[in-house]
Amino acid sequence: MKQTIQYDAFYEQIGAINGWDFSSIQVVSEGVLWNLYTEVMRHTRPSDLLLDIGTGGGEALLAHAASASLLVGIDLSHGMMETAQRNLLKSGHSNVRFVQMNAEQLQFPDQFFNIISCRHAPFCASEAYRVLADGGMFLTQQVRENDKYNIKEAFGFEATEDLPTSALAERYVNELREAGFRDVQLKEYNATEYYARPEDLLFLLTHAPIIPGFGERATDVQTFQRFIQQYQCDQGIQTNAARFMITARK
Repeated sequence: MKQTIQYDAFYEQIGAINGWDFSSIQVVSEGVLWNLYTEVMRHTRPSDLLLDIGTGGGEALLAHAASASLLVGIDLSHGMMETAQRNLLKSGHSNVRFVQMNAEQLQFPDQFFNIISCRHAPFCASEAYRVLADGGMFLTQQVRENDKYNIKEAFGFEATEDLPTSALAERYVNELREAGFRDVQLKEYNATEYYARPEDLLFLLTHAPIIPGFGERATDVQTFQRFIQQYQCDQGIQTNAARFMITARK
């Protein structure tokens, strides 16, 4: 419970400051097998209604506003919604809405949406099934447990480089099937990342919950510097990005 509370507070604070925008980071990735929102838009028709769960600052949704008739982004964080509303105002899009809402209790009618997306956020399979129209598609991308394993090891957290199966992925697959979804498909990748500068990696660690309480310990600066020295190479500062994607049809 304590870790959840800390994460919620972190997410709220970062949401108000930055949203979920990491576009300023200079990083090169090798081995990325898909882009979630490219996959989402591949299944989206111009007449569709799309729901994005855990939309953050709405950056991804606004970038694809022309792909659907109506796009609704929800997030539990008030800070994220403040940032999303500012981003919406700047964009000028009239077919995008942002609403603060709990994914466990979606305040929409049955079979309201044609497409549901969810990136790096918790969701409720039964609620997603309820508000999705017959034949509709649900797509989610989540962070695998072995993500940033060398960073976690450096800061004293248990981490595994090679992880044959993801317990979180298996749980979500089972929950979606139990909710009634069919054609549930799982894909995974473990890509190599190279961060161009120490400040790029520092931005990531201060804006994403990879290392709980990063910066609060007196030793964090020294640990960070040692990590840079150990994993600096010609391409940049090396770590990994482990992800899985699940697609399911109602």
